[in-house]
Amino acid sequence: MREAEKDRLPAAFEELVEEVRHCRRCADVLPLGPRPIFQMSPTARILIASQAPGTKAHVSGIPFSDPSGDRLREWMGISSDDFYDAGRIAILPIGLCYPGRAGSGGDAPPRPECAPLWRDRLLRQLSAVELTLLVGTYAQNYVLGRGAMTDRVRGFSAFLPQYFPLPHPSWRSRGWSARNPWFEQEVLPALRVAVRGILTRAA
Repeated sequence: MREAEKDRLPAAFEELVEEVRHCRRCADVLPLGPRPIFQMSPTARILIASQAPGTKAHVSGIPFSDPSGDRLREWMGISSDDFYDAGRIAILPIGLCYPGRAGSGGDAPPRPECAPLWRDRLLRQLSAVELTLLVGTYAQNYVLGRGAMTDRVRGFSAFLPQYFPLPHPSWRSRGWSARNPWFEQEVLPALRVAVRGILTRAA
């Protein structure tokens, strides 16, 4: 976020952000300890609703600072500078802290305590959002209810203009994309047009 924008942020917004960043609600169950990671500003026009930070994001304190972030930025057709411009793009995971590993080898689900505690309060600060990218099954199920991720992504137009469902951009998405060539042929071009249009208006 640009320094001039920080100076104009409402005091209530800054107080809430500080409260969230100091949250220790799940400290006794988080393997790396609490470190809420998110990005937002009341002027953001696009919201990325993701799953939870990974280990690299936990270390850096920067959301999507890993290969999955590179892939998501490629999908959206934007640069890192655009992606990390909080004045235009908010990033708010369902779980704000790294939840640890699951028995299957991937990351565990977002902590169930997190979203009920903070999400609605934070979303109320994002009144300028025009489009929410629902990245991955956990984000889609939390917002839309339970359903099949692939079906939602293929039928993305039914959720517009409010939501745009996407798979999680982990390394596993490469195999999924190969099995579902319509994703790159149909979904990604539409995503880039939608993102570009909103960011151009927000410039």
